[in-house]
Amino acid sequence: MPEPGAGGGEALPPGLPGASGRRSAAVPTVQVDNDRVRVTEWRFVPGAATGWHRHDLDYVVIPLTTGRLGMRAADGETAAELVAGRAYYRRRGVEHDVINANAHEFVFVEVEIR
Repeated sequence: MPEPGAGGGEALPPGLPGASGRRSAAVPTVQVDNDRVRVTEWRFVPGAATGWHRHDLDYVVIPLTTGRLGMRAADGETAAELVAGRAYYRRRGVEHDVINANAHEFVFVEVEIR
């Protein structure tokens, strides 16, 4: 499985929820924000997206839900299967839009390292 946003993974599924019309926005809730880390819970209804963004800090994502997230990056579109509790790490500089490709809510916690 490719890391989300890493490119070279599976193509986004054709029936992606929210693919037509305007997407709902994923909902971030900052839980901790200090001089060492920022911890944010992200909630996505089916088809919701973060919107295009750049990560200026290294980060760890811990999925709380199992499912598929679509990723749009400059080098194309991919999808990744994430498993609840199976974390992954990415270095700063990643630019992408993350989309919930499931028919159910998807939730993860993002820990940004300062």
